[in-house]
Amino acid sequence: MAFARGLIKGCRPKWPGRATGRLFNLNFLVMGIIKRGILGGVSGKVGTVVGSSWKGISYLRALPTSVANPRTAAQVKNRTILSLIVKILRTCTSIVRIGFSAFAVKMSAFNAAMAYNFRQAIISDSNGVAVDYARLMFSLGNLPEAENADCQSMEPHKLSFTWDDNSDEPGASPFDTALIVVYNPEKGSSVIRNTGIVRSDTQATLEVPPGFSGDEVHCYIGFVSATPGTGGRLRDAISNSSYAGPVEVF
Repeated sequence: MAFARGLIKGCRPKWPGRATGRLFNLNFLVMGIIKRGILGGVSGKVGTVVGSSWKGISYLRALPTSVANPRTAAQVKNRTILSLIVKILRTCTSIVRIGFSAFAVKMSAFNAAMAYNFRQAIISDSNGVAVDYARLMFSLGNLPEAENADCQSMEPHKLSFTWDDNSDEPGASPFDTALIVVYNPEKGSSVIRNTGIVRSDTQATLEVPPGFSGDEVHCYIGFVSATPGTGGRLRDAISNSSYAGPVEVF
């Protein structure tokens, strides 16, 4: 995976809000970029290089060199973290593509979400690594986030989200669309909602599968602007996701 191979130091994006992490450079061992193509472009292995394309840009990259010890402690740790983050994000890719779209510059929104959560949403100690669900993010931007977000389960297979209406804050609108994620670590799956709920509703009810009953789930809500921006303004049209807490499903 290009993302896993492309971990380098020294590239610091300006994440909004609390984010302070580093980003990953996806250009790993790139030998050259073919602007017009060579004989119509190169695809596949040619000697010690591989021709391919990404986001419409043709390029050559060197074949990966062999690693003397592919299972050092640091490598195992990084692979474990990547596995944890990918497992979660893959359950709600449609939310992530919206939520991190402002950072999809020379990379996908999914990879931007992986980069952020790799640095910010992991607890690491002598016992190993684990996800810090309170710091996990499914959207990132400058739009006012959900205020006093909370979630409860009072009926079978249902979750009730509540939040305050802060649509009078600069940049916010009563019609900002909610992005909701309910992640179940036990089942390794999510229930999501990205249509039909707006900021001024101040509440929403989601049905979850009957098999979720008795499981602890983690709940999140963010917003995307009713009048989304473009280019450099895109991050102003998306809010940070807010953690609405762990909830045991009725």
